Amino acid sequence: MRADSVACVASHSALDVFDGAKDEGFSTVALCRLCSDSIYRALPELIDHYIDLKDYREMLDQRVQGRLRELGSVVVPNRSMAVYVGYEGIERGLSVPVFGNRMMLRWEERTGEKNYYRLLDEAGVRRPRTFRDVDEVDRPVMLKVQEAERTQERAFIIATDAEDLKRKVRRALETGTISEGTLKAAVIEELLLGAHFNVNFFASRVRRRLEIVSVDRRIQSDLDGFLRLTAREQLEIARTPSMIEVGHEPATLRESLLNQIYEMGQRVVEAASRLEPPGLIGPFTLQLMVMPDLSAVVYDFAPRIGGGTNAHMGTGGNYSKLFLRRAVSMGRRICIELREAREQGMLDEVLT
Repeated sequence: MRADSVACVASHSALDVFDGAKDEGFSTVALCRLCSDSIYRALPELIDHYIDLKDYREMLDQRVQGRLRELGSVVVPNRSMAVYVGYEGIERGLSVPVFGNRMMLRWEERTGEKNYYRLLDEAGVRRPRTFRDVDEVDRPVMLKVQEAERTQERAFIIATDAEDLKRKVRRALETGTISEGTLKAAVIEELLLGAHFNVNFFASRVRRRLEIVSVDRRIQSDLDGFLRLTAREQLEIARTPSMIEVGHEPATLRESLLNQIYEMGQRVVEAASRLEPPGLIGPFTLQLMVMPDLSAVVYDFAPRIGGGTNAHMGTGGNYSKLFLRRAVSMGRRICIELREAREQGMLDEVLT
């Protein structure tokens, strides 16, 4: 098995992965859509090889896979790859080595047999209560549903009770924000108010331990601008802001919270190994809220490199320095693991 280069779908957190790969001595391969990925083409010092695609699913074509094998590529999956290539294609149609357990990727979903609610329950990790039907709602809730047009984006509908939720869903359907089709896969969660954090973990097979690499927070449009208005101005505008993720910023957690959150990460790793052997390999993210009583509640899960790791590119994740004695981003941490696995003859433990 070869690991000469690192390949990524050119989207999401690919820049962090490419930067880390170059630092660790790997060549880099960008899987780019034609005519739409100019930023990646402007970085010849960072990206060694480009593979042009009409759409990302073309990654499964034998022409593309043959080129990846020729370059000795290891694919680092990100959310864009999961959405546009699809779980079935990644699991059954991709014959190129993938960093991490490719079978874990679909556990990011909220519905189906494999979903993160089941994983968190198996781990004994607190999560928001969910409701099967709108008529069960007896408290403020958030409806998580894919947008009608941009299906990779989620719409969030916040309601005070069941009748308020029904009214707001009807309005979203009328405006075309969501559709009857996307509504079928929606989930109703109790609304919990706390401080939001994305905690980026790394489950190392080479070093046999769990690490916290970094913490970040989302920047959302147009919620970010809405919150900069006064209360009077918000009331005068009288509309619900959208929460489209457009960026991230680094964050820290108070030290007294770290033990609780680290143990949550450990329990998720143990649960994943039972539900989807060999479990989590490499990066994963717990998106959580810290409540006023300082308890943590996980409201989302990513079994891959998180979307906010570019916030630490060039400077490194603050918590990674505690484990490695140097600050590295998640992209570089992945490539350190890949390099060490190659040197120690352990590639079969980090690739699937």
